[in-house]
Amino acid sequence: MNQKSVEGPSLAGGLSLTGLFVLIIRRDLVLAMRRRADVLTTLIFFVIVVTLFPLGVGPELNMLRTMAPGTLWVAALLASMLSLGRLFSADYLDGTLEQMLLVPQSLSALVLGKMIAHWMASGLPLVLMAPVLGLQFDMPAEALWMLILTLLLGTPILSMIGAIGAALTLGLRGGGVLVSLLVLPLCIPVLVFGAGAVEAITSGMSAAAHLSLLGALLLLALVFTPWVTAMALRISME
Repeated sequence: MNQKSVEGPSLAGGLSLTGLFVLIIRRDLVLAMRRRADVLTTLIFFVIVVTLFPLGVGPELNMLRTMAPGTLWVAALLASMLSLGRLFSADYLDGTLEQMLLVPQSLSALVLGKMIAHWMASGLPLVLMAPVLGLQFDMPAEALWMLILTLLLGTPILSMIGAIGAALTLGLRGGGVLVSLLVLPLCIPVLVFGAGAVEAITSGMSAAAHLSLLGALLLLALVFTPWVTAMALRISME
């Protein structure tokens, strides 16, 4: 992949849908690695927020175990909001987004590729860091495994829902704040079911219902959010 295909507005129109889908993911991941500060900002924010709670509450282990699922999930939700404003902004500024609108392949599939790349660059590091931070709250091993599972199911939903807000506020002044206002209410069910599954395991109950609802939300997001985001991008570019 040459420099132009990574950074410039040119997209290869001769590629198949699968090839272009993979190219979008590779391109966004390469750009994310070149802007490591953005990735590290999200991760450091997550670490700081989670670490401050035990310091502020005190060393009472029972209280820390009780508040751990909600604290980790709220911190993950807020951290994921930080990078949403940059999901389409760079492509909008350099003209790549206009090329994406013109290619014959499905715009929804290309948008899904950008969502996946965004999750791999911002959501996956949170999933990997969460169990380490969970040790600060004296979480048992079963709860840590459930935390990883719920974050693996829930953080992609946050990226996909956030993409809709990023597309609707594209090019607007103060778009980052507007994205948070639009996205946060829609992410509340993910937060509730994700934290609820970990709390259920901690209490010795079954988390199957919460996991089923998270899985259903993930499937719904996979089906509908790329199409809605593509429509929002077309509206914003007009």
